[in-house]
Amino acid sequence: MFGGGFFGGMPGMDARMPKRGDSTKYYELLGVDKNATDTELKKAYRKLSMKHHPDKGGDPETFKSINEAYDVLKDAEKRRIYDDYGEDALKEGMGGGGGGGASSMADLFDMMSGGGGRRRGPQKGEPIVHKLKTSLAEKYNGATRKLALTRKAKCKTCDGTGTKSGRSYVCKTCNGTGVQTHIRQLGPGMIQQVQSKCSACGGTGEYIPPEDKCGKCNGKKFVTEKKIFEVVIEPGMKHGQKIVMKGEAGYTQPGVAPGDLIFVLEQKEHDLFKRKGADLLMSKTITLTEALCGYVFEVEQLDKRKLVISSKPGDKVTKPDSWICINDEGMPVHGAPFQKGNLYINLRVKFPEKISEADCLKLRKMLPQPCSYDADEIDAMEEADDDREQVKSRDVNIEQELNNRKDFGRSHGNSYNDSSDDEDGMGGQRVQCHQQ
Repeated sequence: MFGGGFFGGMPGMDARMPKRGDSTKYYELLGVDKNATDTELKKAYRKLSMKHHPDKGGDPETFKSINEAYDVLKDAEKRRIYDDYGEDALKEGMGGGGGGGASSMADLFDMMSGGGGRRRGPQKGEPIVHKLKTSLAEKYNGATRKLALTRKAKCKTCDGTGTKSGRSYVCKTCNGTGVQTHIRQLGPGMIQQVQSKCSACGGTGEYIPPEDKCGKCNGKKFVTEKKIFEVVIEPGMKHGQKIVMKGEAGYTQPGVAPGDLIFVLEQKEHDLFKRKGADLLMSKTITLTEALCGYVFEVEQLDKRKLVISSKPGDKVTKPDSWICINDEGMPVHGAPFQKGNLYINLRVKFPEKISEADCLKLRKMLPQPCSYDADEIDAMEEADDDREQVKSRDVNIEQELNNRKDFGRSHGNSYNDSSDDEDGMGGQRVQCHQQ
């Protein structure tokens, strides 16, 4: 029909279809079968990358090859091209935008068949989303969780045809459209056309005779199955991060490809640590003696290591509510598990409830004088005839105190809570006291 000049004149048509090449190398590098699932690939890659990482004494070239193999096989489109044509096809840019090759050939035949360009892929079902609660230790060390889920799978007895014979049937009532059209006469010269789901096939477009229905699925093409999924939580993953298993959601209806199964990670609260990005934060209470003379304490890290943290006597005085940092003891960085954030520790000083007079005298000799009066001078103030007046004080919880005194003064027509009596118009706001 077309002469040689036709194809010769089409842009890119002088390119030849790629030859099939070796498509086993990447699978062998990762030590998995060609039918390996995304989870199996990820598990194998994680194990090998940690074994051969240059920071752990591994060979850089081997590590590079492992990453190259995983980069291809984790991508569905790259994996398909690799399985069909091998490594060379990927390196030559097949499936990309180069002039011609298989991409141009496919576009040409799509247009010749009335497709108007690249065909759309098969319809895909909606994703199924599950929330997965995980501990901070699992995100620190990495973990594999096994979950049993129920889904619809293609019937293996009839291979998804729904029939014993393997035949496909078209509903004679709707001619395979799944829709019935009814004409209603509303009046002289007035009609109404109404469409509804086919009563014979239920809208599927096919009607399987009872005698040919598959005994396993009863003609429904799918059966319910329970499958164990291995969810790999990689070190450094965060709250809200998604783990996607492509095409594992199960079938929803005939002709529709299974959707993706998505696990969304939720973070459980930890008793000691709080996470902020790649950093860990915690609080530690020390005594006044430790604040003045040095401290030593242990922190159990999320991998069960005991971190010994100390300050030497005479080295420094720890101020209340101060912070210290331990480098590289935070969370692993996702994708770079040998790189970690920092551990920040908030040191809180616990003061004694009271102290004896004898101890006070000792402290006065060791520490700077707190004020310009000694005890005898304070006692003498009571008898002094001047404008100074010694008053008594008491300890209070300021927020509770102000809340209890809301009604104070109202008998005189004033409101203690009136913002006009507050400095800077800050009435009604909570008072916060910071440790000094």
